[in-house]
Amino acid sequence: MGGADKPTLPVGGQSMLTRVLAAVHDADPRIVVGPVPPDLPVPVHSTREQPLGGGPVAATAAGLALVPDDITYTALLAADLPLLTGEAIDVLRLTVESSPMQGAVYRDAEGRRQMLCGVWRTAALRGAVTRLLEERGDLHGASVRELMEFLRVAEVSWRRPGPPPWFDCDTDDDLRTAEEWAR
Repeated sequence: MGGADKPTLPVGGQSMLTRVLAAVHDADPRIVVGPVPPDLPVPVHSTREQPLGGGPVAATAAGLALVPDDITYTALLAADLPLLTGEAIDVLRLTVESSPMQGAVYRDAEGRRQMLCGVWRTAALRGAVTRLLEERGDLHGASVRELMEFLRVAEVSWRRPGPPPWFDCDTDDDLRTAEEWAR
């Protein structure tokens, strides 16, 4: 995408990051791991993974460091999910609340887990990060799949009309598709 800061790209008149944060409008705190634009319309706490560019697991650890211990559930979301909705988050949260699993993620039509579109029991997610860190020695470059090996996850199918909430924008074509769906 030409080196653009993807989360700041607009879809339907709002940045993708703003749209993701709107899907978790009732979350407190809302934490962004990465740069935060000065014109972001909602308050967030921000942090960065160390070293920078450490990947999604290192970013997860950095974000979890800002989550208070008394928070029961944590939504772990990519910042380029412009079609994510509060309803989609509620489905995941209710799935976790009503099951013995440690988290819930969407499973796409091809059977792939959408691991950066999930809701987790915060303590379990923290424990998995700690175990992976102990196993690897550091989190730099660790894959989300490695992290998921330490978690029991419910897979949820999206059966509602319209675009899937986990649709991410990795290409200009994806951005155009999201813009069409957002109309």
